[in-house]
Amino acid sequence: MQNENEPRAHLLGLGLDNEDGHKRITQSEEFSIVGGSEETHGRMTETVIKTFEDIKNVGKSLSTIEPNHLSDLIQKNSPAQ
Repeated sequence: MQNENEPRAHLLGLGLDNEDGHKRITQSEEFSIVGGSEETHGRMTETVIKTFEDIKNVGKSLSTIEPNHLSDLIQKNSPAQ
């Protein structure tokens, strides 16, 4: 839950490899995943959910975590291809 005094932050994931015509959107209060093939959309969603769990586990929020730390967590939580 966000503190009233914290700046608002929102993470956006955009998939560009969709060729099947489906519109995929997954949203929460802190992130939106838009587009992508079924596989890409699923991978992005999994990555973001795990990343937000890690952010919470270190006592931070999206608006308070350092950009380099966020980048490291996203990389750590990205499934291997």
